[in-house]
Amino acid sequence: MNVTEFAHKETAEAGREWALPHKDKLTAGQVKTEILSGLTVALALVPEAVAFAFVAQVNPLVGLYAAFIVGLITAVLGGRPGMISGATGALAVVMVSLVVDHGVEYLFATVVLMGILQLLAGLFRLGKFIRLIPYPVMMGFVNGLAIVIFLAQFSQFKTTNAAGETVWMTGAPLMLMLGLVGLTMLVIYIMPKITRAIPAPLAAILTVSSIVIGFDLEVPRVGDMASIAGGLPDFHIPAVPITLDTLEIIFPYALILAAIGLIESLLTLNLANEMLEKKGGASKECLAQGTANLVTGFFGGMGGCAMIGQSIINLKSGGRHRLSGIAAALFLLAFILFASPLIEQIPLAALVGVMFMVVIGTFAWNTFRILHRIPRHDAFVLILVSLITVVSDLAVAVVAGVIVAALVFAWEASQKIYARTEINEKGSKIYKLDGPLFFGSVESFMGLFDPARDPDDVIVDFMNSRVVDHSALQAIDSLAEKYEAAGKKLHLRHLSPDCRKLLHKARKMVEVSVIEDPHYGVAVDYEGRLAEETR
Repeated sequence: MNVTEFAHKETAEAGREWALPHKDKLTAGQVKTEILSGLTVALALVPEAVAFAFVAQVNPLVGLYAAFIVGLITAVLGGRPGMISGATGALAVVMVSLVVDHGVEYLFATVVLMGILQLLAGLFRLGKFIRLIPYPVMMGFVNGLAIVIFLAQFSQFKTTNAAGETVWMTGAPLMLMLGLVGLTMLVIYIMPKITRAIPAPLAAILTVSSIVIGFDLEVPRVGDMASIAGGLPDFHIPAVPITLDTLEIIFPYALILAAIGLIESLLTLNLANEMLEKKGGASKECLAQGTANLVTGFFGGMGGCAMIGQSIINLKSGGRHRLSGIAAALFLLAFILFASPLIEQIPLAALVGVMFMVVIGTFAWNTFRILHRIPRHDAFVLILVSLITVVSDLAVAVVAGVIVAALVFAWEASQKIYARTEINEKGSKIYKLDGPLFFGSVESFMGLFDPARDPDDVIVDFMNSRVVDHSALQAIDSLAEKYEAAGKKLHLRHLSPDCRKLLHKARKMVEVSVIEDPHYGVAVDYEGRLAEETR
């Protein structure tokens, strides 16, 4: 069993411990569950959207508007019902230098261009390339993101002292904060064993909030971060010059943001698909993300993408349909318009407890069991992606993981080409190749032959081999030249149709004496055979 099969099996078994069964029909009971799930997600979105707005150094409403608009549009159009999108930290950290150097209007223009690039990715169906991401990279992404979510919660354990400095909590305030976080996690753990009528995270938030407000406990609350009161977002064309200079400024940022947003969204899509054992549309998700960011840029939002933490909260709370995502976005808007004084009273400890439970549910704990049972290079890729996700960003981590995995694959494949030789009744020497011929295996391929000592007639049989790339064509050409220089004839036999097509395209570059028809065994000269194939 290879790493992919083993890890899929382990993850599926671990997922059954907490994943709820999905329901295809939207019954009256499921509608209630969807709405309550949406409310739970909306409550968790508020502090995150505000925090990410601070990271990007923009007004908190810029983050909240992005969470509302991106969340609503992707809930309606996205490729996986039940997924949640909004403003994320992975995008916020990229936006900082743009906002500092050029201002928020350039950010809005960048988000518009980001949306256009994501729409193009969807139209050209580039989302399908997510399948090229190996499973160890996927596991590393999940683990790294869980660690990032965990570390991000520690900012809530800071306070401001009398001198106006930000310091870590100590003493009684710290104990009270930890106690409320622990209570939140305990309620989330116990609630499903009592009833599933109310999502466990929502029950925990309501329980802890009631205790804090009822006893007027002195703990940090949502309102301590910033006021979330505001109006409806207004249509606004970014106030930037429509020039090539502007495009030169915003395009690199838009390209990076679009790539990060799509990678995070598509990986979250894959994770949700595995949890629900259903398929979602990758290209459809690209189109949804692109539309959402295009619209967000014109309504004063900072852009966004899929959020793995909130998506897991929604799925664990029972959200399976588009209604939960739509409800979350509408609840968030209602908080901004009408309920800001109430929402601002929610203790941050309750939301931290919810996110800690998300971390526990997100991290692939079976990683520790399989690390010593999978190939060492897969274990290295898994750990590498996790570390880079934590210290850098998701896009760099995934690209690095894919490159390392691809290089390992190429190296291993390059070692697998070999040949069995025999002499036929006519005295011709036959090299029966086995393995792919590509850039990595060219050196091994050339080492298989001995033009100086071989007989005058040599046959290379490609029945169990494939000519893959330009390097392979060049290797065949070099081999043919060596046999020609030695006054000998080289035949190619049993070339697959795709191999013959490559040779046909390169006929002016590759000089081979004879290509033999694999069906009839009739030797024809190279140009004649090509002419026959093209008719």
